[in-house]
Amino acid sequence: GGSLVAVPAHHTSQTCPGCGHVSPDNRRTQAKFACVACGYEKNADVVGAINVLRRGEAMIRSEGRDDARLACVVNGVVMPSTAG
Repeated sequence: GGSLVAVPAHHTSQTCPGCGHVSPDNRRTQAKFACVACGYEKNADVVGAINVLRRGEAMIRSEGRDDARLACVVNGVVMPSTAG
């Protein structure tokens, strides 16, 4: 059995997974993410997926479920690589 966690998507495409800076300026185009604070660059969809995964993990851990494992596939790669 598994669980489904609904993760709020608010600002996931504007939040830098490198430094945490949130700004609409981080997302100047639909496809490109470039953090104005630290310079982190990646495909915007990948950044959104990373942030959704991290939020989901935080939500599960806040429920005291430390044994939960989360993963998502980004560009054909399972993230985090230790999942599964």
